[in-house]
Formats: sequence, structure tokens, C-alpha cells
Amino acid sequence: MLLNDTAEKVKQEPSWPNDTLGRRTPRGTVEGFIKAVSQEDYAKASLYLSIDSTLRRKQDRVLQAQGLQQLLDQKGNIFPYSMISDNEEGQQGDNLGENLDHIGDARVNKEKFEILLENTKGSDGGPIWLFSIQTIQRIPLQLDSVSSAPLLSKLAPKVLEENKWGGVPLAHWMAMLLIIIVAYLLALGITKTAIILIPLFWHKARTEPISGIITAFALPIRLYLAVWLFVIGGRQAGISIIVRHRFSDITVVVLLVAVLLLIWQLVDFISRYAERRLARHGNQAGVSAVLFLRRAAKIALVIMCVIMILSTFGFDVTTGLAALGIGGIALALGAQKTVENFVGSVTLIADQPVRVGDFCKVGDVVGTVEQIGMRSTRIRTLNRTIVTIPNGEFSSNMIENYAHRDRFWFHPTFGLRFETTPDQIRYLLVELRSILYAHPKVDPSPARVRFVEIGADSLKLEVFAYVHAVNFDQFLEIQEDLYLRMMDIITESGTGFAFPSQTLYLAKDHAPSLEKAEEIHETVKKWREAGDMSIPTFNPDYIDDLKNTIPYPPEGSSVYKNDNSFKAVKN
Repeated sequence: MLLNDTAEKVKQEPSWPNDTLGRRTPRGTVEGFIKAVSQEDYAKASLYLSIDSTLRRKQDRVLQAQGLQQLLDQKGNIFPYSMISDNEEGQQGDNLGENLDHIGDARVNKEKFEILLENTKGSDGGPIWLFSIQTIQRIPLQLDSVSSAPLLSKLAPKVLEENKWGGVPLAHWMAMLLIIIVAYLLALGITKTAIILIPLFWHKARTEPISGIITAFALPIRLYLAVWLFVIGGRQAGISIIVRHRFSDITVVVLLVAVLLLIWQLVDFISRYAERRLARHGNQAGVSAVLFLRRAAKIALVIMCVIMILSTFGFDVTTGLAALGIGGIALALGAQKTVENFVGSVTLIADQPVRVGDFCKVGDVVGTVEQIGMRSTRIRTLNRTIVTIPNGEFSSNMIENYAHRDRFWFHPTFGLRFETTPDQIRYLLVELRSILYAHPKVDPSPARVRFVEIGADSLKLEVFAYVHAVNFDQFLEIQEDLYLRMMDIITESGTGFAFPSQTLYLAKDHAPSLEKAEEIHETVKKWREAGDMSIPTFNPDYIDDLKNTIPYPPEGSSVYKNDNSFKAVKN
């Protein structure tokens, strides 16, 4: 239904024939008038003016066209073409009504007024834009009363005033080039002076990042200031509106470039500042992301600059943007995995579940992270091979990072022979737990040893403790020491490790020592009689007495004599 209404509306809209003078739009009217006066064809230029029928007999249309040109030359200004509407309806939303457009300003007798175009009806009923009656009425009847002779006509040599190019004396063109040079030199001097003076009055301007930001603003402000001085200088010197309007679109382009250059400079400085900070912290993944984002932002700025410049010079970029949109959709469909990997890399950089050098497990892959790129991450496995995982898949997997462990889990389970007596188990529960409490590298909370199961082939004691270690290699050393000490205790108790009941064991078995069993029985009996049996829990005072009483590294170790950390020796 909506499509039908749109089609019907298009059919109902009249299609006007082209106006031979190009007056269908405000921009066409301004362009036609400037071209006519540059050719000194004032009869043609007068056709762009709206003259009240009551004044036709009293006023000469040609004289009015000449007067409008002189007014614009000496005390007026017209907006650049890019700022004037190129639609038949004119500029919408300017609070001037549907039939009026503001296209410049002028000054007569120190009074400033707006130069307006009005939308009239042609003989064919189509829109014709003309300089409004209000504007024409402000043109002085005497041309010389617009202003005194401009500065340029007083200073320029006569030969440059007499010879013309493009309907304008050569003096105007040469003066315009001179004003460009002077304006830029003045802007350069002002910005250089400001850069020198600012740090003298503002001490923070001497340090980063303030100094870098000031430097980034220097060139764009210099260009903006040069354009402003150029426009003011051209108007004050009385440069012809023909010449000034030739340069008007160029000034708009320079202003656009200044703004985009400012964004470019800020992006470059901020990204390099962030890159240095990330590099100092060893965050290579962040550095890669900053480099990629800086490159993408600069490409986007270049594309935006080209589009704006083409639009300023009157090129229709709508079709090109539509083509880019269709091509962008096709590219997005084809580069879906690339986009997914980029998003995954951003996730890795933002969340930082792993960093370069971390030992981790990603899915089924275990190894050390060697590189985090914008598309993939490389892991050096325990087999010394390199596994490359796309970042999209990497970020969606379960990641286990071993590098950030604050403690290592010590969790063996000992299976004892079925001949082990309850008192022997009680003895082992006490003595094995004493090792955990006494060892300086074992966290006493929540260190424990529990009789957890009567299994099919053994009586099982579970050890649960956390070991303080700098890395995995040190943990293996401490774990080794704990295993050996616990094996000594189990042997001392008179029992041993159980063999699986499914295994046929043909070797001659050594019966448990009855003498040692009797000794252990007496020891546990003494504990029970004295009320000192540390089951099910140890006395906190006894735990404090046991802390750090085991020498570690163990006595006889090559590093024991150089380790001064062990101070207490068990009596």
C-alpha cells in the first residue's frame, strides 16, 4: 500500500522543463548571476533579479544588476555553493518561509541586511528563483554611494586594473593570492606564539598528554585562522565577488580538512600514547588492538574527507554511497568469519582472560600463549608445537588460566592395606595432618587428612591442602617432599600401601609387623588416656606449636644450609 501511494505521488508531481538560465534552484540562480556578471552581460544578469512591476519604468534593470554586483564586491558576501540549496523547494527549516532563502549578507550605510532569493512562478508554472524585491530595494540608486573607492583600487597599478581575466581586473586575482600568503603567515605566527606562551602560563602544558594535545590542535587551528583571515582580508580589500566566490568552495574544503585533520591528529596522538603505556606494561595484545583501531579510524577519516570534498564541489555522492552500501553488505557476508574473529580479539583484549606468556588450557589445548593477534592466538603446547586458534573460537571456548593461581592444590588419596588396624589409621590421621600443619609451604587452612572410604581393594585416606609456590616447578618440588615424608610416616606406622585386589600378586608377602602395631597401639592408648588424641580436629594451640617446625627444604638438601628462613626446629 505504501509503495502504491509513493508511486502515485511521483506521478502527480509535475516535471518542469529546464529553465535556460538555470533558475529552478537557489544555487542555479546564484551561479547564473555570477557567471553573467563575470562576462559583463548585465542584461542577462538582470534576468536573475525580481523587479516590482510598479518600479519597472523608473528603474533600469541593467543598472540594478550592476549595482548588486558593486554592492557584493565592496560590502557584501555570498555563501559558498555547497551551502546554498540545490533543490527546487529551497532550504527547508530556515524559518524564512517556503518562498525565501538566505544566501548571503551585505552592508549599506553601516547597516547589515540579508541577501534573499524568492521563489516565483514562471510562465510554465514552474519555480523560478530570483533575487528578492527586498534585496533589490536595498541597492543604492547611486552606484558610487555604496562605498568609497576600495583599498585595492588605490594601491593596484593601472595596468593591472585595465587588463582583465574572467571579467575581473588582474589586480584582484594577484591580490587574492597575496592575501592567501599573508593570511597563512599571520596564522602561522599567531599559533607559534601561542604554543610558546601557553606552557609559560600553564605548567601542565609542558607534560604529557597535555603537550601532545596542544600540538595536535596547532595545525588545524592554523588552517582555520588562515581561512578566517583570508575571508576577512578579501572582503576588506574590495576583491570582486566573482573572485571571492571562486575561492569560496576552496575555503569550505580547507575548513573541512582542518576539522578532519584535528580528529586525525588526536587519534594519532591518543593511540600512540596508549600504545606506549600498553608496551610498558607488556600488553602486546592491547598494542595490536590500538594499531588496528588507529588504522581503521584513519581509513574512515580519509573516506569521509573524500565524500565531503566531492559533495562540496557539487558531485552527487548518493549513488556512490548506495553502491558502497550494497558492496558493504556483500563484503560483510563474505567476511563474516573475519568480523567474528575481530570481535573475539576485542573481547580478549577487553576481558584479558589470558596474556602473552600465560600457561592455560583452551578447550583441549594446553600450553603457553605466545601471541595474541587481531585474527588468531598462538599457543605453544607441551609437545613444543604451535597451535593457532581463531579468536572467535578462542573467546567462545572455556579458558582455564593456570598463570594466575595464588596456591596449588595438593590432593592425593592413599590406599592402605586391609590389615591396617583402626589405631594405625588414627596414628596416620594425626601424623599426616601434623606434616601439613608443620610444613612452612603448606597453608594450614583448610589442610586436612580424612579417612574417607573403605574401598573394594583398600582403606582410603584423602589429603586436602593448598601449597604456596611461585610456579608449577616449585610446587612439584614441595609435593615431592610431602610425598616422601608421608611415605616415611606410613612405613613407620607398620602398615603399607594396598595392591589392587584384581591383581594376582605372586611375590612373597611381608606380614605386618606385630611389634610396631603393638607400639602404635600403646601410643594411641596414651593419647586417649591423656585426652590428647587430635581426632576429629586438632587443638588450635597445638596447631600453632606445630607451625613451621618441619625444615624445608629438607635436611641434607643442597639448598638447606643456605636457607635461613627455617628458624624453629622440632624438639
